[in-house]
Amino acid sequence: MTDVRLTIPLSLLGCLFALPAAADAPFSFSTGTPDGKMATATRPESTGKLEIESADDFILTTTTQIDSATFTGLLPPGASASDVKDVVVEIYRVFPKDSNVGRTSGPNTTPPFSTPEVPTRLNSPSDVEFTDRDSASGNLSFMTSVGAPFTAANSVQPGGINPKPGQTTGGDGSVTGEETVFGITFTTPFRLPADHYFFVPQVQLDDGDFLWLSAPKPITGGTGAFLGDLQSWTRDAMLEPDWLRVGQDIVGGTPFPTFNATFSLSGSTVPEPSTWAMMLLGFAGLGYAGYRRARRLKPAHA
Repeated sequence: MTDVRLTIPLSLLGCLFALPAAADAPFSFSTGTPDGKMATATRPESTGKLEIESADDFILTTTTQIDSATFTGLLPPGASASDVKDVVVEIYRVFPKDSNVGRTSGPNTTPPFSTPEVPTRLNSPSDVEFTDRDSASGNLSFMTSVGAPFTAANSVQPGGINPKPGQTTGGDGSVTGEETVFGITFTTPFRLPADHYFFVPQVQLDDGDFLWLSAPKPITGGTGAFLGDLQSWTRDAMLEPDWLRVGQDIVGGTPFPTFNATFSLSGSTVPEPSTWAMMLLGFAGLGYAGYRRARRLKPAHA
């Protein structure tokens, strides 16, 4: 008969190897489908083009591995998947994290710090990104699905992002393009601790600009934890490090509109070390109780 003193440690070791599969849980988040209200430019810096970033938020309540994502926007009329040269996904945290809150001079002077040139930084993305992935470096891959022409009622295009007091332009008007879904696989997944984040996709094209489509706000057709659900923000390299709210600051009006952006995230939650420790202690306690019981029931030798 196997010695119970050996059986218990082996059982605990087996539990340890089984824990990740048992404890990881699927994670998904989605803002739903495009609502046709807004389209915002978002692109990496390239030859002759300044960087433009558009951002929408999501919340993680525990450490989470993000394996894949989607986002939906407009390619210029007549454009195809072959016109896409690079895709970037940046992750920002919420201001004032990763930010310099003591800036005292203009953005184009030395030192390169500025007092905010926007109405507010409350609930905006931080000054600098938390982490990123891009197809040029090989740590993400992408597929595109180009659909039918789609029209957004308003847009924020290059040149339409201005510091205060001229930030409220009403937007750049209606725009039509090829509705395109980008499916992203992170070959190097994001592993993000619990926090409040912004998702920032960027697309570099041979010609023209990608415009990210808005989704309903509040979220009505998506999945995930919607606590917070901040409105979408944007900036270009001239406004950096500050950000503008797409609806409240740029479009304006009474009442002003607010927007989400169309994206989804998929992955799995990752148990914290303290969770593993508590589970292992629980198994150890059960094992010790079984060992004690086995000793009490073991018959005495003649």
